[in-house]
Amino acid sequence: MPKKRIILASASPRRQELLKNAGIEFEVRAASIDEVPHPGESPVGFAERMAKEKARAVGTTASAGQVVLGADTVVTIDNQILGKPEDKDDALRMLRLLSGRKHEVITAVCLSGVNSSGKSFEDVRSATTAVYFSQASEQDIREYVGSGEPMDKAGAYASQGGAARWIRKIEGDYNNVVGLPVDLVLTMLREHGVV
Repeated sequence: MPKKRIILASASPRRQELLKNAGIEFEVRAASIDEVPHPGESPVGFAERMAKEKARAVGTTASAGQVVLGADTVVTIDNQILGKPEDKDDALRMLRLLSGRKHEVITAVCLSGVNSSGKSFEDVRSATTAVYFSQASEQDIREYVGSGEPMDKAGAYASQGGAARWIRKIEGDYNNVVGLPVDLVLTMLREHGVV
């Protein structure tokens, strides 16, 4: 039996921290895939496809008895998918779009492997959280982008970082906004007999 039963197909330090805080043991094997939405793809469809592709990419390296956990987070507003910004101008654009408005954070989770009965499975689900931003000044947005924090975050912000000052209200799972709906993950792990 391998030392760690769960493989996290993500290099995200936020996801790793959330899993550790939940008492889940895992090892990290980051997936490298193209994260580009297909024309007309819905935000949920895109996130779920990305989570599945990450899990499948890493699944080829899994040992018998291991399960792979893939996840992908997208921010959406006006049916636009806001992934990680391409550059500082893109981050500025995203934050201006979110300022003073409600948006949604969708995190899709894919759990794949072999269950205790020896049957292969691939389970994909997602969670959606509504986030309300207060109005941000142009200077605040520019300073935040200048900090570099938004550059590797979906929607160009970290709820647990400098953007916390703009979060007026959240409806749903806060952990989902950070990058992993821990309650959903635990439910899936239990249902498949992993924990």
